Amino acid sequence: MDLTPPPFSRFNHDGLEIAFFDEGDPSGAPVLLIHGFASSANVNWVFPGWLKTLGDAGYRVIALDNRGHGKSSKPYDPELYHPQQMAGDAAALLGHLGIAEAHVMGYSMGARISAFLALAHPDRVRSLVFGGLGIGMVSGVGDWDPIADALVAPSLDDVTHARGRMFRAFADQTKSDRQALAACISTSRDLLTAQDMARIEQPTLIGVGTTDDIAGSAQELAALMPRARALDIPGRDHMLAVGDRVFKKAVLEFLAEIDRI
Repeated sequence: MDLTPPPFSRFNHDGLEIAFFDEGDPSGAPVLLIHGFASSANVNWVFPGWLKTLGDAGYRVIALDNRGHGKSSKPYDPELYHPQQMAGDAAALLGHLGIAEAHVMGYSMGARISAFLALAHPDRVRSLVFGGLGIGMVSGVGDWDPIADALVAPSLDDVTHARGRMFRAFADQTKSDRQALAACISTSRDLLTAQDMARIEQPTLIGVGTTDDIAGSAQELAALMPRARALDIPGRDHMLAVGDRVFKKAVLEFLAEIDRI
């Protein structure tokens, strides 16, 4: 499997430079991928094989580095990281590429951004895949203040909080700008209401690992939405579910079903 990072391009939006790749079949149905917190387009979508999986299935595959992540601008102002603003980056990318409508798939924070995108720009979103985020979209995903503290701690050895250690280690592994991530985590978790979720009419697949202790129930979130279905990703936690074969197979079948409509 070729997991070589593709070339990235850049465009400007909201005073920031946003990096992205545009790969796969140029004439295929477009799929926009939105990565999770402390990750990047490469870490979330290239290295776990999603670019190859979707490209081999004939899709045009587009992914951006969210603001504060990867090759995009990394402001330190927390007020620049609300999900509405990051969804605006995603919508602006589709406009920049001249794409009227795309399948949209987001993982964890990217799933939240995808939901905000569907609410703000419903005409841009053909279908949705939420990975790594279930009812936590509405009820929250616990106390993340220790994660912000962990990101700005002098070293991993200074972090005792379990989830804080996990994300600090991940941020170190991905060579992230930890100050930007600390700003991002403080405002990027705006919740949606049950009424908001009921307004999302696009067909939606919600995939959550059965050992994920962050996302919350996929079934509970699906029950709030008119055209959503839940998928259990067996034996996978929050970090490992993203590249799982069961998840990939379900997503390909879901997208193929939508494209037949």
